[in-house]
Amino acid sequence: MTTLGQRSAALLWPCLLCAAPIPLAPAPGAEPEYPPLKADPSGLGKNVQRTMRLLAASTPEQRNTVRVLFYGQSITEQGWARAVADDLRRRFPHADLVVENRALGGFSSQLLVKTAEADLYPFEPDLVVFHVYGAHDKYEDIVRRVRERTTAEVLQQNDHVTKPADLAEETDPKKLPPKGEHWDAFMNHNWLPAVSAKYGTELCDQRALWKRYLTANKLEPRALLRDGVHLNAHGEFLMAECVKAYLRHDPAFGPSPAEAWVKTLAVGTDASWVDGKLRVEFDGTRVDAIYGPKAKGSAPAPAAVTIDGKKPTELPGTLAPTRALATPGGKWPVVAGFGWEKPPVAEDWTMEVKKDAADAKVFAFTLSGSVTGPDGAGRSDKKFVSNSGRVAIEPGHWQADYALALAGVKPVPDAFTVRWKVVPHAVDAIPAPGGREPAAGTAVTLARGLLPGKHVLEIAGGPGAPIAAIRVHRPPLAGAKK
Repeated sequence: MTTLGQRSAALLWPCLLCAAPIPLAPAPGAEPEYPPLKADPSGLGKNVQRTMRLLAASTPEQRNTVRVLFYGQSITEQGWARAVADDLRRRFPHADLVVENRALGGFSSQLLVKTAEADLYPFEPDLVVFHVYGAHDKYEDIVRRVRERTTAEVLQQNDHVTKPADLAEETDPKKLPPKGEHWDAFMNHNWLPAVSAKYGTELCDQRALWKRYLTANKLEPRALLRDGVHLNAHGEFLMAECVKAYLRHDPAFGPSPAEAWVKTLAVGTDASWVDGKLRVEFDGTRVDAIYGPKAKGSAPAPAAVTIDGKKPTELPGTLAPTRALATPGGKWPVVAGFGWEKPPVAEDWTMEVKKDAADAKVFAFTLSGSVTGPDGAGRSDKKFVSNSGRVAIEPGHWQADYALALAGVKPVPDAFTVRWKVVPHAVDAIPAPGGREPAAGTAVTLARGLLPGKHVLEIAGGPGAPIAAIRVHRPPLAGAKK
């Protein structure tokens, strides 16, 4: 009998192929003609309507900012994600689209749940397109933390079809208990739908669409694959079409749940300038300023911003580490996440790493920060807290051998350097000194990653400052007890 843990381990094997480059889909002009995906779009996209409304409502005079993140493994690294992003830009040319793909080939949910701390939550997308193989509980942890820390809508993809047996698999969740033999069917027709229902995501049932497409066009699953799991050009086309079918604006749906998590306060109606200050009390973890039209001939000076009487960049929750990358190495972090015992500051960190003389699987290191200076030494097999308290590393967060192997660095060098940054997701003035004045409708994040609860925002300036609204984000599970 297979267990969920065994399934997780088994699903790691295709991702080991990710160290090699994955062929991208042909350029649009060279792409062959594939049979179209015939799907009834009605009912698709109900839980991503806040994102789609912002896109659809964008005009040359009101360019709404929309942040989209693709997150997952090697499947998400493939060219279909770029095709989806390009399609959004074509359909909504007036939106201020910020799109990133931070997928990490070879990283199952057991690893992605750690790297999400740097990649996903600090980015705070309006929409995350998400797919990953791996342990079921870690998969749910990622989705739950999205709901705890962000107001992102989630387009949660299930698995595509990879073998003929998938076409005849059991789909009744009642007949797919956790302790059974049909684990792919269990995950796609029991577990993933249950997670989607629990957290209010939009379940992109591309598995069902894949089956219909293969059957209608008399194709075997291998016709859409370049190996046992990765997509060829035809498969990339189909996956892009599946995802695009859900990314549609339909006013008939009404507001999606995310509309209740984001409140927009109009300046002059819900908030007003008093004695040269715009003061807003809010309950949330993120606050944005929405720009309005700039008065002709005006060039307002940067307006100072404070939250709870402090500069936003001084608030610990607004600071987050980037990926810890090795030289030599690639995009895979060798340390998956950091903690701290004392508030960090914005700075660059450098770690000089050497194999331990007695045990090649253990790494000894020294640490230095661009602001903090030399900050201690430690070992990968023991919990490390730097002298300043600004960096803490758990032994389980080291993954140097695996990360370097994925980057093609074999064997692990006797010595290598690891670098990362702690960056603020906040600004102390708007517009930032030297920065260009944002267009009307642009959302400028004043601070994200704030501790859940009530805060006080103050912007020093006056009615002439081109701020049309203040937008407050309160994640639906912010502050929820574990």
